[in-house]
Amino acid sequence: MSNTVYKTEPLKSWEKAKELRLQYYKNYAEAKDKGGIRWAGGAWTFDAIPAGLGNDVHSLTSEPYAASIAFNKELSLKCLEAVESKGWARDICAYIRNYWGSVIRNEYAFGGPFPVPDFIFQDHICCSHAKWYQVVRHLEGDIPMFCVDISVGPYHELNDSRLDYVTGQLMDGIEWMEKVTGRTYNDEKLFEAIYDECRTTSVWAEVCCLNKHVPAPLDEKTMYSLYVLATLNKHGKEIADYYEELRDEVKDRIARGIAAIPEEKCRLITDTQPPWGFLNVYRHLEKYGAVSVGSLYVFGLEGIWEEQEDGSWGPRRTPQQLGITFKNREEAVRFYADWNLSKPQWQHFYDPMLKVEMMKRIYKEWKLNGIILHYNRGCEGLSVGIAETRLGLIKAGIPVMTYEGNMGDEREFDETKTFARIDAFMESLSLK
Repeated sequence: MSNTVYKTEPLKSWEKAKELRLQYYKNYAEAKDKGGIRWAGGAWTFDAIPAGLGNDVHSLTSEPYAASIAFNKELSLKCLEAVESKGWARDICAYIRNYWGSVIRNEYAFGGPFPVPDFIFQDHICCSHAKWYQVVRHLEGDIPMFCVDISVGPYHELNDSRLDYVTGQLMDGIEWMEKVTGRTYNDEKLFEAIYDECRTTSVWAEVCCLNKHVPAPLDEKTMYSLYVLATLNKHGKEIADYYEELRDEVKDRIARGIAAIPEEKCRLITDTQPPWGFLNVYRHLEKYGAVSVGSLYVFGLEGIWEEQEDGSWGPRRTPQQLGITFKNREEAVRFYADWNLSKPQWQHFYDPMLKVEMMKRIYKEWKLNGIILHYNRGCEGLSVGIAETRLGLIKAGIPVMTYEGNMGDEREFDETKTFARIDAFMESLSLK
């Protein structure tokens, strides 16, 4: 293991990322005052579809909003207790409970009362996605809701009939949006939004690939503040443009020898959401010269990937790069459905071994020394099969550490115990 001390420096584009995030939440809150439309849905929703309604249409994506609440321990506890006081159980998705609590308390995490959406547009792959908004629509007075079923199996089994099924629902969703908003849909705006979303999600995968470099130019804790922009507004031109700027900056960091941490002696990844109220876990790792260069969650939640000519994992080629120009609505929507159905984080809903294979690939290509798995009681969807994932990685000869916690409920995370497990794992890797 290297004893080299590398140069480090803050990201030049850091403040711009913060500004884009805050502007997103401000735009949603103020949309109605400016004659615009507000809609709500998940971070995985096909958010280029509502873009055809106009430039003044703004969304609130549920998971990153709930994570923002979870990061604020005081507000999170109030939201969680508000939900529990209504009789909902603590083993429900922690993001749901933070979000519902915000609605029940009529308290927006970014100030003022909770801004009610005009409609809900959601997709369903996780066991709780549709149920999440069925509750929200009734809490807020029967908001119009449309949900797309995307549980059509892993991408390597995708065929025409399965793709037709998802495409048809999205086409129906467009007609439904016209009825509930009274607006005429603009296909050119849809095409533009899909092009930009493909650019966003491909370039983010490219940024993640740059962390194959030793030393890693980015660490996972920093990447959380960067990947989140795609979970908010991945079809937005400003997000796609920012990611290209970020990619160029990360390339420059590599060229100048700038590292995420000064002493990189060990390279790790994690698998799913961290406990948002305890991101100091990553700082504790750094005391050992250990850097988490990302995670399957950070790479694959919004990054879109494909196998490259050399057999490695890399960014999927965009329609622009393939020379594809959309000629009509159905052609664009069909391509868009295919693009999203290839998302890495959707694959292991069907088989935990698909997650094992993806993590084995990352372990090899990102030159890792070990993997940390979060037995996350706050997310049933991304934690399903995690024990099988652990066994599969161990069988492959990969050092694995696990810890228990909850990404959105601080009451279910034991900081002292987790740090002790990290200390033992680091010792097993001969680190002090």
